[in-house]
Amino acid sequence: MTHDTTILKNDSTAEKIKIAARRVFTSKGFTATRTRDIAEEAGFNIALLNYYFRSKQKLFDIIMLENMQLFLHGIKNIINDPDTSLQSKLEILIGHYIDMLVLNLDLPFFVLNEIKTNPQQFAEKVGMTDILKDSIIAEQWKDFIIQNKINNINPFHYFINIISMIIFPFIANPLIKNRLHIDNESFNKLMQERKKLIPIWIKSMLIAQNNIELPNTMSNKL
Repeated sequence: MTHDTTILKNDSTAEKIKIAARRVFTSKGFTATRTRDIAEEAGFNIALLNYYFRSKQKLFDIIMLENMQLFLHGIKNIINDPDTSLQSKLEILIGHYIDMLVLNLDLPFFVLNEIKTNPQQFAEKVGMTDILKDSIIAEQWKDFIIQNKINNINPFHYFINIISMIIFPFIANPLIKNRLHIDNESFNKLMQERKKLIPIWIKSMLIAQNNIELPNTMSNKL
């Protein structure tokens, strides 16, 4: 029996197991989830789960990878929309990313492990390179750099800051909830607030560094 994810997608039994696993992983998290929990949710026995996916870890990896692929596929139209400004794109992408992480709290740990283990293979699996290569948002960013003469700092710093501000609270989720004495609902409310705050902070960084502001519209041509 092959475990290729493309073939598994076409098997109704495997798909039912994955749907059940998504629900259990989302509600309990990877560590607290038992293979038996997934089997009971799917209505199958444990032997059948092991036959299709070998282990809880393998099933988790497949689901998280598919979630990443679905997310990146979903934002493809956004980053390649010529009528949406760079600032608007950043606001939309940040909002989509936070919404995805709220529904997949274990995803950051999966991504970090994959990046640490084999970053090149991970990028190829999720199709990240193909989506960003020659994209309109990449051209808009280049255009923005040239128009505002940003040459005294590597713009990659801004990308790192955006990703860090999005992901870190989810990685530190248990610590934040413990120190602030808040529940999941309150934590999610904080994350929703960050959807509005992160673009403001990035804009403030640009202004502080270069004394400029992101324009409302931006050409996608150099």
